[in-house]
Amino acid sequence: MAIDKANARTGRLRRSACALAALLAICAGSASAISLQQAYEAALKNDPAYRMHFYENEAGKENRIIGRANLLPSVAGSYNANRIRADVTQEIGGRENTTYPRYTSRSGVIQLRQPLINFDAYARYRQGIAQSGESAARFESSKDEVAVRVVSAYVDVLYARDQLNLVQAQRDAFSEQMKVNKRLFEKGEGTRTDMLETQARLDLGEAQVLEAQDNLTAARNTLEGVIGMPADELDSLSAAFRIDPLTPASFDDWRQQALANNPDLKAARLAVEVAQQEVNKARAGHAPRLDLVASYSKNDSETLTQLNQETVNRAVGIQLNVPIYSGGQVSAVSRQAVASRERAKADLERRTSLVLVELRKAHSVVLSSVAKVDALVKAVNSGKLLVTATEQSIKGGVRINLDMLNAQQQLAASERDLAQARYSYLLGLLRLRAAAGTLTSEDVTRVARYFE
Repeated sequence: MAIDKANARTGRLRRSACALAALLAICAGSASAISLQQAYEAALKNDPAYRMHFYENEAGKENRIIGRANLLPSVAGSYNANRIRADVTQEIGGRENTTYPRYTSRSGVIQLRQPLINFDAYARYRQGIAQSGESAARFESSKDEVAVRVVSAYVDVLYARDQLNLVQAQRDAFSEQMKVNKRLFEKGEGTRTDMLETQARLDLGEAQVLEAQDNLTAARNTLEGVIGMPADELDSLSAAFRIDPLTPASFDDWRQQALANNPDLKAARLAVEVAQQEVNKARAGHAPRLDLVASYSKNDSETLTQLNQETVNRAVGIQLNVPIYSGGQVSAVSRQAVASRERAKADLERRTSLVLVELRKAHSVVLSSVAKVDALVKAVNSGKLLVTATEQSIKGGVRINLDMLNAQQQLAASERDLAQARYSYLLGLLRLRAAAGTLTSEDVTRVARYFE
């Protein structure tokens, strides 16, 4: 009879341990689940920050054309028509005679102006090219940010969901264990200490479940704000999760790629060029300007002396404008532009340092995650063996109820940490490529394959 009771007790402990693993396993994704790839594509359509950068880039593209326009010929036309009533007094034969002619004066002019020497226009042309390139680089950076932001929000929801499943599994295991302890105590085979230990763990588990539910809700709301659609069901990590070798492995290789390709650094370098052309524009205020001017005008009764006369003028020539003194404005604006250029250079150095720090951090995360995932896989396997071994030890009277609770918690913590390490690896990989300036939509697709 005692053997039967012992077997019943160990059977319940086995079910209590298995409940943890069973509740940790969630559906690997349903037909209505949102995949990571779908979330990324939805963010490109709905994310307000990305749409803002998109239209900023559309506006920035026009700077190239605006700058080029300063070097191209400009054509302007004007037309005037005036109804004139004049008083004309003439002395005829010693007497004044006044007439009041009325007539319509018309004049039309069309003028073409082509800059020949214009340092301001040339600086504006080069500045427009730099501004357009800066806008494109910032838009490229925003695309990288969207990819990292979507994946980060996506895995945050998954981690919060895993955490909720873990604490629910712990709570349910403690609840089941509490029932076992009560029955054993009623039959005189358990102790009040076992019941108190389990009750304390159960109360803590209830509080952790409530906290995990709040965290999951907050993480899901964040993801929905990024992708602009409900995110009730998400794909889970594939059971066949495998880490690919990092290529290239050397940090120096990644550093060279970042200095050459990082879009933030591209934008900062182009911002320096924009500031330099602003200096050239300011200094051009001291330079002469030479234009080719061609005009065609047609006048009808332009003045009273040309009443009822029609004249046509055709002119081609050059016009030279030489600035002499502007009250010190040109010099002041030049100094102001130089200060802005130096600020842009300092900002470039600052951004370079930030990018390299982010690159180093992401590179370290990826490398350490490889070893961490391997270690945690072993920890999970060891935890499962520990639960089984503890169960057997309880049968032999070597271990007690508290040992089983500790083994279950250790297994739960190892599985949670393993999921977090895998998420950190994927997110670190994207951040590494983003910092290096090599992140593409294909990289997001490759990361999405880790989920199913």
